[in-house]
Amino acid sequence: MENGAEPAGGNAEGQSQVYEVELKFPVADASAMEQKLIGLAARFREPAEQTDRYFLHPCRDFARTDEALRLRRVGDEVELTWKGPRIDSAAKTRQEILLPLPSGHRTVDEWTELLSALGFRVLAEVVKRRHAARILWQGAEVDAAIDHVEGLGNFLELEILAQQGEIPVATACIESLARELQCGASERRSYLELQIEARLG
Repeated sequence: MENGAEPAGGNAEGQSQVYEVELKFPVADASAMEQKLIGLAARFREPAEQTDRYFLHPCRDFARTDEALRLRRVGDEVELTWKGPRIDSAAKTRQEILLPLPSGHRTVDEWTELLSALGFRVLAEVVKRRHAARILWQGAEVDAAIDHVEGLGNFLELEILAQQGEIPVATACIESLARELQCGASERRSYLELQIEARLG
């Protein structure tokens, strides 16, 4: 859930690896969940439609390595994101490298053409309408989003970007917020995984 968050760096000198610590929950009543968040002083932004295009690697199986390469478009804004394997059995915690790309509707197609020339193939697209917010909880700023995902329904995502040593504290923070919101059991599968499973029946 990267939009509105600082881009994550890799191994460049002077930068620490940044991890996406995230919990996701199915939501039966999106309006009721929005009101719960507002009651906790969440600051909502305008809803936005996101289109995520995922790619298959030509030389390794991302499903086996638990990685993802994604082009995301939100309006005219475009970003390329690599997500590393999940490292946490509780939250969905993984390293993330996010690169903003030139804005414009053609950018996704141009980068798809480039990646295809390098042997990557389009796997699937996930389209969702996201109502994103930020909430201060236990001294940390948590990114929250209520998503309506085409073909899958409504979900709540809670996320903190953290360095490696901060992961346990970040996980505890969003778990506490989830309990306050009475979220129930989390969903560890990504939207892409859920969509593929639904497509396969």
